[in-house]
Amino acid sequence: MKSGEVLGLELQKTIEREVTVAGKGLFEGKEARVIFRPAQVDTGVVFIRTDMPEPVRIKALAYNIAERPRRTSIKNGSVSIETIEHCMAAVSALGIDNLIIEVNGQELPGLDASSTEYLRLLKKAGITEQQARRRELVITEPIAQIRGEASIYALPAEGQELHISFELDYQGHTGIGRQNFSCRITPDFFERQLATARTFLLEAEAKQFQARGLGRHLSPRDILVIGSDGPIKNSFRFDDECVRHKIVDLIGDLALVGRPIKGRIAAYKSGHSLNLRLVRKLFELANRQDRLSRMGTDALLDIRQIAKVLPHRYPFLLVDKVIEVEGQTRIKGLKNVSFNEHFFQGHFPGTPVMPGVLILEAMAQIAGLLFAQRLEHTGKLAVLLSMDGVKIRKRVFPGDQLILTAETIRIKSRTAHCRCRAMVSEKVAAEAEMKFMLLDDEAK
Repeated sequence: MKSGEVLGLELQKTIEREVTVAGKGLFEGKEARVIFRPAQVDTGVVFIRTDMPEPVRIKALAYNIAERPRRTSIKNGSVSIETIEHCMAAVSALGIDNLIIEVNGQELPGLDASSTEYLRLLKKAGITEQQARRRELVITEPIAQIRGEASIYALPAEGQELHISFELDYQGHTGIGRQNFSCRITPDFFERQLATARTFLLEAEAKQFQARGLGRHLSPRDILVIGSDGPIKNSFRFDDECVRHKIVDLIGDLALVGRPIKGRIAAYKSGHSLNLRLVRKLFELANRQDRLSRMGTDALLDIRQIAKVLPHRYPFLLVDKVIEVEGQTRIKGLKNVSFNEHFFQGHFPGTPVMPGVLILEAMAQIAGLLFAQRLEHTGKLAVLLSMDGVKIRKRVFPGDQLILTAETIRIKSRTAHCRCRAMVSEKVAAEAEMKFMLLDDEAK
């Protein structure tokens, strides 16, 4: 049997020994020290903020993404790790699955504004195989994210590798212009052709950043600042360095799926924000594939588990399964509408239509399941308090499948507020904002 395979499957990897690096962050300019440590199988990549009163662990996964402009960050509660993309790109390109990264500050060192120093450091630490197979994501269906002119697509592809195509379009700026780059991502190619490509800013952007107090410690010699004639007081490492760096950023962002990706990514004018929207969708796909492989179903919660959480029972339990959960912020579930539903007997004979009030009840139940994660150990129950902006937009018939979603707006100690929607295929059947009172569960 070949090294790196168990029954034809790749093995997980970690580093052999501890290594350390220090430097200032690109945005805040504060010094931070980073220690990379080996980790056990199935640990994943975990950052630890060691400068807090108690160390805070933050897994480098999609559900911990923190929304930031022009960089990739993750958070646990109010504690974050900023600008992780260059580090994560090196970790991903080397095929490292399990790693502990201790940081004594909020932002990772920017080093030379590329991924190359992180790559060299991790190679110096040595890469070792572990006796457990890697979990991977094979892209089996097209997934698209589009915002204005920018777009990014995940597509099925032949082979067992990741292919990336990126088109950068700065035709209105002569210092960059239009650049295209396509490649198959391997450790060797990443090291030779991508890792040294640096972060870049237009001259006007650099002035705006420093006016806001960001990156004041940097000069054009430390980072690519591009004027109309090209780099200011600097030079390109590649003629198309800008698009190559965009691919480095994308690789770092894709690492938050938490497993190697097999397929093709095609991007046009995409940045971190759009990349990370795709990452969330790929993370959902990976979890669905796991559930189908493990249980033969894509349900996170099936009807038996739902009945343990919600107090509702037949004929008033209106959620069949939960298929997606993003922490305490978002949930998606399904209700299969059967002709055998009791309410069709009188609503209406000859023209069966699901009552709008029951669609709203199904939405309230999916919201209750979302808030149940928070209330599980508090002895409280979410009871509907009010509905605002209620709209019934489409009739629901036997044979339809309601796709129910709830997104948290805010949660306080005694109230919860969310935005709910019911869809049939791609059409909205109903939507509303709902508020809940969190009351003591007298049944407990």
